[in-house]
Amino acid sequence: MRSASVWPSPFLIPPLSHDVELRLKKANEEYAKTKKSIDEVPRDMSSDILNKICQASFRIKAYPEPHEVESIAVALISKYPCLKEDDGKGYGGWLVSIRNKFNNYRAKLRDAGCIEVVLNSKRRGDGETTQFVLKRPKSGEINHCPDHPNDQDEASLEEQRQLLVEASKKARVDESLIKAKMDVTFSMRRKEVVDKQPMVAELKYRWPTLFLKDQICEEFFRITNKDLLGTFRPAVEKYAPLLLSLYRTRKTEFGKDLKEILRKLDDETTDIVRHRKEAAMKGLPVFLREDPHLLFKRCLETDPGDMAAKGVTGGILYVLEDCVAEASSPKIQDIAVILEESIVVKDLPDTPSALAYLLGLLYALNISYPEGLKYTLETLQKLFMDIGPKCSNRVLSLKKKLCLRK
Repeated sequence: MRSASVWPSPFLIPPLSHDVELRLKKANEEYAKTKKSIDEVPRDMSSDILNKICQASFRIKAYPEPHEVESIAVALISKYPCLKEDDGKGYGGWLVSIRNKFNNYRAKLRDAGCIEVVLNSKRRGDGETTQFVLKRPKSGEINHCPDHPNDQDEASLEEQRQLLVEASKKARVDESLIKAKMDVTFSMRRKEVVDKQPMVAELKYRWPTLFLKDQICEEFFRITNKDLLGTFRPAVEKYAPLLLSLYRTRKTEFGKDLKEILRKLDDETTDIVRHRKEAAMKGLPVFLREDPHLLFKRCLETDPGDMAAKGVTGGILYVLEDCVAEASSPKIQDIAVILEESIVVKDLPDTPSALAYLLGLLYALNISYPEGLKYTLETLQKLFMDIGPKCSNRVLSLKKKLCLRK
């Protein structure tokens, strides 16, 4: 049984193996001279660090609070600044790894019959039973497939899936019920999506609630631990002015498409902020030297929907009012997302939101980026959402140009 101790402040990183301590000491000395962190921490080193940390913290508390877990990551890079990461606060990756290590460590103890962990996993806080909590993936781990909940199997999860289908047919959607059942069935759905790679049409039939706007955001969070709209919209606010400035400086290099986007923006007299964001997003594929017409489609409101989506792997559809179809600025009646020649989400308020939902669905359905739009979508993923490893050279070049304009 562990001793019941108060969580230390600051947390004391325990001694590591002799070999790892020597390597980190040398790396710290190098960091003091060059301020350069270890590019890629070796697997044996990270394993030793996480194991020692987990064992030490478990002696204090089996279920530390989020701020207590964060204090471990802070203490780690304070003691070993050579482990500091380049992005964010310098310890985001370590924080995720520590959390996952705790989850795995507790699971092993629970399977081994550790009574304290079993009881704590069933009952936490003021005698309240905890809800099922998914193991969170590493940032950008699109193929993340968690295990089934301990009290569920394939048969019981199939029953939950069928209840979700029935819930989707009701005129009044019970959002809390759908979210709870989508949480529980996540492991079943991910294994199906990743292993079987079904077509979008089949997924719409089997998992209709997955295509609800709220659930696209929820599923994206389950996979990446990122708030889809809460991260994407502020990024658009941040980058739109920088992108437009870049477009204007270099518009002669990118032909008529970029010039037309900027001309239409200059002609606008109302809701300027919205139109600037729209122009910034529409100009992105042009600036990345991809075909914007592969991403942005148009049709009239009387056109058959299947004709508008024909041949589109993934894109945004603008549904225009018939009577002004020939006008320079036709009125948009609706904005939708297309995947595999099927309109999957409608009634979207603007282009940035549509792009966010498109990205969220590509993650949720495990669909590779279309070849002709891979740099545009990579920019949305790695620059706007800050997900994934190193950028391609083309996206990195754009990132550097934007940094120079801050």
